[in-house]
Amino acid sequence: MGSHDLPQEAQAEQLIELAKKAGAKAAEVYQSRSHTKPVFFEANRLKQLESAQSEGTALRLWLDGRPGLAVAYGPLEAQALVERAIALSSLNEPETVELTSGSTKSYPDLGEAVPVEQLVTWGKEAIALIRDAHAEVLVSSEWECEVESTRLVNSEGLDYSYTDTTLSCYVAAEWVRGEDFLSVSDGQTQRDLLEPAVLAQQILQRLDWAKENISPPIGRVPVLFTAKAADMLWATVSAALNGKRVLEGASPWSDRLGKAVTHRHITVSQQPEAGPYSCPFDDEGTPTQPLTLIKNGILQLFYTDRTTGRQLSSGTTGNGFRPDLGSYPTPGLYNMLVQPGIGTLSDLMQQLDDGLVVDQMLGGGAGISGDFSINVDLGYRVQRGQVVGRVKDTMVAGNVYAALKQLVALGGDGEWNGSCFTPSLIVEGLSVTGKSS
Repeated sequence: MGSHDLPQEAQAEQLIELAKKAGAKAAEVYQSRSHTKPVFFEANRLKQLESAQSEGTALRLWLDGRPGLAVAYGPLEAQALVERAIALSSLNEPETVELTSGSTKSYPDLGEAVPVEQLVTWGKEAIALIRDAHAEVLVSSEWECEVESTRLVNSEGLDYSYTDTTLSCYVAAEWVRGEDFLSVSDGQTQRDLLEPAVLAQQILQRLDWAKENISPPIGRVPVLFTAKAADMLWATVSAALNGKRVLEGASPWSDRLGKAVTHRHITVSQQPEAGPYSCPFDDEGTPTQPLTLIKNGILQLFYTDRTTGRQLSSGTTGNGFRPDLGSYPTPGLYNMLVQPGIGTLSDLMQQLDDGLVVDQMLGGGAGISGDFSINVDLGYRVQRGQVVGRVKDTMVAGNVYAALKQLVALGGDGEWNGSCFTPSLIVEGLSVTGKSS
């Protein structure tokens, strides 16, 4: 029987054994298998059902201290994969072997799968709720159940595995009014249950706010980022907290440990067991753990993988993740939680005498520098606490770090955007430009 005929579990042990026989001092096998069942709706109607499976294996070994990484998707020939990893190791410089020792442990499964029929029902419900209020709107959506299994095995005795089931959906409503085109979108990623009624209501609220077009406020005005849009700010914060960026001297917070970096009302943490992106161990086999990164505006620590933690003399925080199967582990933050404040989105709006609400943006984020200039894809003007209309042809520019020091309010309406949980927030110090009607 060829190695491609072996079950995935047996292939991992075989790869470790073959790597050792070839002279490797240490070896590690990372395996990922996923099964997705997406359901697509287009122009208010069910379009198609799909089922997709993928399977990948990454072998990392050290020969004469030189690392080599090779990847196979689907069936694999173990000997060929080992030979590719060894050939690639000859091109690299020697490095410290970074492996976590451990035992065999299968962690409890996370999440529950739902049948395709349930996904279809949820999709139809969301579309019906939106079109009952706006029959002229065209709605497209995608509803998905993904089951992903992860296993990590190495030559130090570690054998960890778990299965993760996640439900997600995305809904977009398009409204054409003469030459005016409006697109409102939102989504959910959760365990066990999706809530089409909640999602539909969020879209209906935004369609209602967008009935009238109005000139934007110009100049330095308070800007309210909804929970959906606020992720742009926290992506920059995540980059600044990355231990690798500290080593490179790229993080503006490299020498700010124990000092204030944001407004005192901001607390940022990582919670491994919270939300739909929880995981029990990182891609190096280190158990994940809760981390308080910023507390009441004070920088507490940076997150690291094994290599970065060793170079910073701080040790790993259990944040070594692979950007993809063919990449080496690098510091990555997941389940980033921004501690909510109080009040709904409407409560925050009532604090604005004349300001801008940013809900959807076009263009990239700020990056590690913090400087940004974004086009507002969907935004609203608020006067005396009330939405008076949608703004078009509007840009917002400023610096993330400066804005987070000028926080006006944090809402209590936290939502997951990817693996970041954030509430809406109001900041000052940003510049708004646009065209007057």
